[in-house]
Amino acid sequence: MNAQDVADAGLRDWTFADNAIRREFSTKDFASALTLVNSIGELAEQRNHHPDLELGWGRVAVQLTSHDTGGVTDRDIDLARAIDAL
Repeated sequence: MNAQDVADAGLRDWTFADNAIRREFSTKDFASALTLVNSIGELAEQRNHHPDLELGWGRVAVQLTSHDTGGVTDRDIDLARAIDAL
């Protein structure tokens, strides 16, 4: 997949770079950011597809790529949509 495929998938807030998609979420504080990370972790475990996460005060950055293929696949798009639904 490429940047146009990501845009066509309707992932408006996700950016495509370096064979991955990325989005940063803002939260009201560290505890809220941690709660979001835990929720994303549960989704990832259910799907056996694990993102790279960065946690900070009031923010969570998520990066998705399918390491086995070296790029973005439908698994990444599906998980991004599920994360957006949180």
